[in-house]
Amino acid sequence: MKLFSIHRMVKLLAVLILGVQHLWAAAQNGPVQVQWLGQSAMKITTPGGKVIVIDPWLVANPKTPAEFKKLDALGKVDLILVSHAHADHMADAPALSLMNKAPVYAPAGLADSMTTLGVLPVELAPRFNKGGIVLPFGPDGGIKIIGTHAEHSSEYRWTNAQTGKDEMRPGGEPMGFIIELENGFKIYHLGDTALFGDMKLIGDLYKPDLIFIPIGSHFVMPPRDAALATREMIKPKFAIPVHYGTNALLRGTPKEYMDALGTSSTKVIVLEPGGIASF
Repeated sequence: MKLFSIHRMVKLLAVLILGVQHLWAAAQNGPVQVQWLGQSAMKITTPGGKVIVIDPWLVANPKTPAEFKKLDALGKVDLILVSHAHADHMADAPALSLMNKAPVYAPAGLADSMTTLGVLPVELAPRFNKGGIVLPFGPDGGIKIIGTHAEHSSEYRWTNAQTGKDEMRPGGEPMGFIIELENGFKIYHLGDTALFGDMKLIGDLYKPDLIFIPIGSHFVMPPRDAALATREMIKPKFAIPVHYGTNALLRGTPKEYMDALGTSSTKVIVLEPGGIASF
């Protein structure tokens, strides 16, 4: 009788484990959801339900929908990525990090400045640099982040509370991100960048499924250069144009980008701020 009960318990345990494995596998194969919030701010919801926010400039962003100017409207945020120190990419990162206890992965020099100045505690500003693989949710978390080169600048403008004056502090080197999700889907956020030859190497090495590519000109690539990078170098399945239309200087348009892209296997998805795409 006791032996029979043990056999039943073992069998029941095996069924439970199998069920959990099936649920976990289903979670990892759910949709990838991305939401554009204006400029380069993106919210990614992964197949496993993690929420990653990139370059959060929301409160003062004229293109961010009004409902998202209150940071708690984003819901629970698990991870924040900042490509460089300019305010239109990181202004709301510290507040969002403290609100959610979510780490900010940013260029190492920017992370050092934030912790030295008391903007964020060390545990919320881990040092990070180009080329290395970061596993923000641990070795079994299924998500990998890799910093890539970006051709830009990264000055950190910090307001000294004692003097009330702005001071320029080190912001590290600008970067882009390869984000590999639990189901293997790869996203390349280029950050702010000019065209550079190693975009082809990045495309060949990581083969991103989706890119967030700046097209605005003046501070980043114009549509023509962005189209060349997409068609000849990176060759993703999907592209979402970003970093345009926020002010008069960022005059590049999605139409100019798509016209310059011409015949290409890449599907361009043009989102309005607040718009969502699923993959």
